[in-house]
Amino acid sequence: MSTNKLRILVPDKLADEGLEFLRQQADVELESRPGMKEDELAQVIGDFDGLIVRSGIKVPAKCLGNPGRLKAIARAGVGVDNIDVEAATSKGVLVMNSAEASTYSTAEHAFTLMMALCRQIGPAYQTMAAGGWDRNKFMGRQLHGKTLGVVGFGRIGRTFAERALAFGMNVVAYDPIINAPTMMDGKVRMFQDFKQMLPLADILTFHVPLTDETRGMLNAETFKLCRKGVLVINAARGGVVDEDALIPALEAGQCGGAALDVFNTEPPAADSPLRKHPKILCTPHLGASTHEAQKAVSIAAAEQLLEFLRGQGIHGAVNAAGLKVDLSPLQDRFVDLVQRMAQLLAPMISRGIASVTFEFSGAELLPAAATIERVGLVHLLKNFLDEPLNIVNVMHAAQQRGIRVQRVNIEDPFALAITGPQLVLEIVGPAHAVDGRTLPGDETRRIVGRVYQDLRPRIVEINHYHMDMIPAGAMVLIQNQDRPGMIGLVGTEFGQAQVNIADMAISRRFSEGGPATALMVLKVDNDPTPELCARLKAHPGMLKIAVVKLAAEKK
Repeated sequence: MSTNKLRILVPDKLADEGLEFLRQQADVELESRPGMKEDELAQVIGDFDGLIVRSGIKVPAKCLGNPGRLKAIARAGVGVDNIDVEAATSKGVLVMNSAEASTYSTAEHAFTLMMALCRQIGPAYQTMAAGGWDRNKFMGRQLHGKTLGVVGFGRIGRTFAERALAFGMNVVAYDPIINAPTMMDGKVRMFQDFKQMLPLADILTFHVPLTDETRGMLNAETFKLCRKGVLVINAARGGVVDEDALIPALEAGQCGGAALDVFNTEPPAADSPLRKHPKILCTPHLGASTHEAQKAVSIAAAEQLLEFLRGQGIHGAVNAAGLKVDLSPLQDRFVDLVQRMAQLLAPMISRGIASVTFEFSGAELLPAAATIERVGLVHLLKNFLDEPLNIVNVMHAAQQRGIRVQRVNIEDPFALAITGPQLVLEIVGPAHAVDGRTLPGDETRRIVGRVYQDLRPRIVEINHYHMDMIPAGAMVLIQNQDRPGMIGLVGTEFGQAQVNIADMAISRRFSEGGPATALMVLKVDNDPTPELCARLKAHPGMLKIAVVKLAAEKK
């Protein structure tokens, strides 16, 4: 078995163009095994770096129980219903889809369904095929002048709307995350309330994912808000339109007809009323079923997977939104810096973590903020947890443990002009009980880092002790009472233990109502022994000692 190549498994039928693309990559070892069963997949999945699937195979939690070297799963297409995304996330496996590649095909199919429904193409064809000729029975509706309601104004919804506008339709749209009164140069009126849009539409077309918020959004109650005889197109996901409410709405005339490409259960039962109802036009989930789309999604899935595995970027991520791996030199150095900051701060955390705040100063850091946060959390938490952590599952692990992760963006032009970009990492401990009372977390740990024009990492503050030092190699942090002789005492103990101090940063801090304290941060040429640390801590005035082993400075 090759270990120096990226091992990719394709246990599903994939377009030849995608497979050929993978075979042409010098650093890839491809194994194409279409038709693989779940049990077989569970046994071998850990031997591969990446997995590419379509909809023909499921990747449930049992297949991800022991992911081994698996780093990512790419879905050649849009929906990831066949992948247990939560299980993948908990195991640190990235899940991505190639949604953009099938945009045109999916939008065109939905538009075709609308046209066919309006002109009763399905039943008219069936009559002709049976030898009949009944023109009066199949009176249709024209699109020009009708009002189209687009539910979900993402890539597919916008593509559908463009075609509707070209046909002379009026277009309104619902999308809860678009905070603008209009889109498409004022041609599309936008709504953030689904129910407000419904009374305006002659035709509804759905282009939303299936979530808790969208499941059954067109139901018995919302049908009542629609225009009588509204036409319904669903080429998005089964379950968005309540199938149990659809038939009664058709029978009552509240819904004038429906065209469905997706269903709650696929395929629907052979005796399902959806298959034979005279006002329903059905197709077997053909949205992305074009030669062009299958070629495009297979190549896109392969490209996205390799891009991630090679550390070149992340596109189409389903469970790691905002991650960026194609970093600028400055962003790359801040990712390196946050690892060192977290490793320095972690030994000072004694009572657990309630919240972690990342404070960013500098516009260039913001595109990489999610990556910086996740890398920082990995190195902050990995010594406290018994599960493997990486940038994919660390947010999930933090949420499971009730750790609140916050981001603060600060733009201070004057400060930035002097110091450049800055990163602050602040950890607050959990609440604790004293005499039966619950007190808020009062243990706060703070570290501040910068990267200057030389691209070298600097620590400029630890817990309000100010300094300027490069965090690298073996380091010792010593907090002590600020009184004469402490520096000499430390030097003597290290000298007697034959541990050479290569560099030292010292800072002092005054506290209200208490003695002044100091922090020494030492860079040493060889690791201090536990015996040396124990002797140091035994001296009066020594408060805390922590030994940290950091990587050598990045060149």
